[in-house]
Amino acid sequence: MNPLTGDSAGTLPPLVDPVPDLTAEERARYSRHLLLGAIGDEGQRRLRAASVFVVGAGGLGAPVLMYLAAAGVGRITVIDDDEVDLGNLQRQVIHSVPAIGRPKVDSARERLAELAPGVRVEAVHARLDALNIGALLEGHDLVMDGSDNFSTRYLVSDACEIAGIPVVWGTIDRFRAQLAVFWSRPPAPAVAVTLRDLYPAPPPAGSVPSCAEAGVVGALCGTVGSMMAMEAIKLITGAGRPLLGRLVVMDLLETTHRTVTIRPDPSRTPVTSLPEGGDDICGVRPPGTDDVPTVAAADLAAELADAGPSGSVAPVLVDVRGAGERSIAMIAPSVWVPLDSVAEDAADPTGVLGRAAARGPLVVYCKSGVRSARAAATLAVAGFSGVRSLEGGIEAWTRDVDPSLPGY
Repeated sequence: MNPLTGDSAGTLPPLVDPVPDLTAEERARYSRHLLLGAIGDEGQRRLRAASVFVVGAGGLGAPVLMYLAAAGVGRITVIDDDEVDLGNLQRQVIHSVPAIGRPKVDSARERLAELAPGVRVEAVHARLDALNIGALLEGHDLVMDGSDNFSTRYLVSDACEIAGIPVVWGTIDRFRAQLAVFWSRPPAPAVAVTLRDLYPAPPPAGSVPSCAEAGVVGALCGTVGSMMAMEAIKLITGAGRPLLGRLVVMDLLETTHRTVTIRPDPSRTPVTSLPEGGDDICGVRPPGTDDVPTVAAADLAAELADAGPSGSVAPVLVDVRGAGERSIAMIAPSVWVPLDSVAEDAADPTGVLGRAAARGPLVVYCKSGVRSARAAATLAVAGFSGVRSLEGGIEAWTRDVDPSLPGY
């Protein structure tokens, strides 16, 4: 225990044993590392021996992958089930225009082969879940969590707690970020801390906007991803003082940076198993949304097409996304009431929602259907009848009805 800061970790022993020697080409490539007393020849040989599992090839995964490969980590496995799209290129610098439409892991593997041909890169184009994570983690020394959703973050934390593997964890939001190292079985005298010691449970679904909903400045991804890579290098080589037991909180818009101590929660029940058969590690749904009626995008399009003088009354679409999202793409015609204004507007009979409901049955939509389900539940409580949520949100509408709308 550091008597000045109260956190649990000073320097830690190196995570892996070194390979016997470096080649002449490797000595030339990594000469700047060899000059550093904290890394040197032995540390570089440890990097060469290390095996790192990277979750996500997106905003955080891109710089993590590039800097770990450039540093000479011997084996990198990257998992991601997504494909590259135009909106990724603002921050996911490992990808390029020719990669649009291709699996991110394939794009990343090819870029890393150009950057560091001596590094073994294994690409897994799949969704990480409770059924496959155990086997995928086998043989890896360290996990880099660059995922963009709470379900995966808690899945990774829980699986690594069971396996005893350290996790370098980062999360980004608009201009802000957090960074930490978690490890359920660190070497003594370091104290074990996990994500659940910091945040015991994930927030309710839809209560925290994702980067796709709130936005993120691309340079923040590079900053945090580079810091994550540095934490991995410190753990692998034993250099410096890793962030185990500490949380870095930063705001690049205000240029502020602070470090908070993380202590283990003595009341927390250790994780010893993962849920069977499912990938929903969170187990949390937006409150009161279980019984919210939904409508598929294709069915809604048919209802709109059939409405008219001799047909049924046309549904009225209500967009509950943020202003920035609506500026990118919208379903026309639709009225706009941001989610945080729904309850207030619903209480006013002359408000936007009251006037819209007088014209026809309301169908609420957002990006993916989570926030719209919350809004529909709020409207039902407020006395609005027949309100439905667009299943899959504008993403489903773009996929199934109007592919001309830009994605984000």
